[in-house]
Amino acid sequence: MNFEYFISRRIRQKEGASFSRPIIRVSITGIALGLAVMIISVAILQGFQSQIHDKVTGFGGHIQISGFDSNNSYEPAPIDLREASVDEIIRVKGVEHVQEFALKAGIVKTKDQIEGVVFKGVSGSYDWSFFKEKLVSGNIPAIGDTASPSDEILISQKLSNLLGFKTGDELRMYFIIDNLARGRKFKISGIYNTGLPEFDGTYLFGDIGHIRKLNGWNLNQVSGVEIRINDWKKLSEISNEVYEIAGYNLNTQTIKQLYPQIFDWIEIQDLNVLVILVLMSLVSGITMISTLLILILEHTRDIGLLKAMGAGNKSIRKIFIYTSVNITFYGLLWGNAMALILIYLQKKFELIPLPEDSYFVSTVPVSIGFVHIFIINAATIIICTLMMLIPSLVIRYISPVKAIRFD
Repeated sequence: MNFEYFISRRIRQKEGASFSRPIIRVSITGIALGLAVMIISVAILQGFQSQIHDKVTGFGGHIQISGFDSNNSYEPAPIDLREASVDEIIRVKGVEHVQEFALKAGIVKTKDQIEGVVFKGVSGSYDWSFFKEKLVSGNIPAIGDTASPSDEILISQKLSNLLGFKTGDELRMYFIIDNLARGRKFKISGIYNTGLPEFDGTYLFGDIGHIRKLNGWNLNQVSGVEIRINDWKKLSEISNEVYEIAGYNLNTQTIKQLYPQIFDWIEIQDLNVLVILVLMSLVSGITMISTLLILILEHTRDIGLLKAMGAGNKSIRKIFIYTSVNITFYGLLWGNAMALILIYLQKKFELIPLPEDSYFVSTVPVSIGFVHIFIINAATIIICTLMMLIPSLVIRYISPVKAIRFD
């Protein structure tokens, strides 16, 4: 057995009174808490970003193709589907789904209230998977690609609560066409809630055929095209490729460009978590410095004896570094266990709620992968190991004669 490792085990297993023993327990606890906080912080950040990404892209896709005059308009000028080269875009690697849409601003009127909304028209090829998960009641509208558009619509819970609608009710909406109000009667097939007030209070969904009839468009005219991709990390790369295909006369924008305020806000959270990670790493490192100094102080006489017997400074340093590594190991073990249990409980039972109007989610979201856990653990080990080297240098200044005589 390795000499240094053997001695370090005897130090750890030393019985009897030892003022360093409670300090070691505190050190293990400190490392465990620091690691748990780091893992939980990253899990919350990852979960939060994932939730917001999914919600925003659920409304508008990852990439949108539209006309250049539609940047800030709820009634953009139409584009031709044939110019957007949809058949070619769907073959781009990483593109999951392509769907057309049309927008038309209008007013929903009840007996005593009115509310401005945007009617988002979609076709039978629209991907409803996001809204199926967000349904509060009812069903997704039955929309086909027939000449006669469906009267079924999907509205938000926010609009439902504001105007007193429920599933199955009739809803009358008015559109301005050539300075004249034209009404359309719809039937509410379902009610959704995404927790994004900016969108929930604005959009209701129905058949794109209504907008085409109101605007006098042909079957190839739409407000824009939404593109969904299967890898968020490749958003810029795929967007550039789509831009090359769509051509210079159409505007290609990513969801981050369409809603920069939301994604800028998310990026601020990255900085907050980075600060937490740095602080927790420093706390763990300083904890190891203090613990190692106490161990060296307690075993000063033993160090003197080892030096008198011929052990070198390097060899003795290894003894205490092995001891510190053991402390770090138990800290990591308990820290990982604590963090993963808390993450599991939050994900399973949603124990910690949040005000949805402020944070866009109703509970604290958590999501973390093995790679992130590995990186945090590896970084903690490296930082603690480097910190161990500082107090271990004290060993070279311990004189064998003075240490043995020390009482």
